[in-house]
Amino acid sequence: MILPTKHISQNRALFTIGANILKQLNSPMTVSALWEMINKNDDITNISIHYNTFVLTLDMLFTIGAIDLDRGLLFRSKQ
Repeated sequence: MILPTKHISQNRALFTIGANILKQLNSPMTVSALWEMINKNDDITNISIHYNTFVLTLDMLFTIGAIDLDRGLLFRSKQ
């Protein structure tokens, strides 16, 4: 699920969705604002994703240090 396999297409892999989320996270925003942006623009991720997949992707991005959370706002890490 993290990487594409023969059973999971490239556009459904968490790394691909995470890359698309990082492109949209230019300024700090709340999780719900980011979800609204991703959810209303299917062309950002090229597919419609479920909220569970969105949260798993945020978890993965936080775990690898790509995003951080401060005072309820998500932002890209400075690494």
